[in-house]
Amino acid sequence: MKIKPLSDRIIVKPAEAEEKTASGIIIPDTAKEKPMKGEVIAVGPGKVTDDGKLAKMELKVGDQILYGKYSGTEITYEGTEYLIMRESDVYAVI
Repeated sequence: MKIKPLSDRIIVKPAEAEEKTASGIIIPDTAKEKPMKGEVIAVGPGKVTDDGKLAKMELKVGDQILYGKYSGTEITYEGTEYLIMRESDVYAVI
């Protein structure tokens, strides 16, 4: 990927929205919810602490993560949708 996030930011490719329920009911596009999980595509170098040291990132490329419903900023790069968010917006690694 040619986009390199700065500081403690990451780039996430959101998972696809569910097409149908467990019982087989097809969900129309207007009723689909935003996914709250995705894959880390790129990771910044880390955040500089108050004492001037670099705090390394805990996340790495390829991690499957859970994040908040309204976390991050949506961008489109080369026809693909991504989210840019801070590492602190991530709730868990799956």
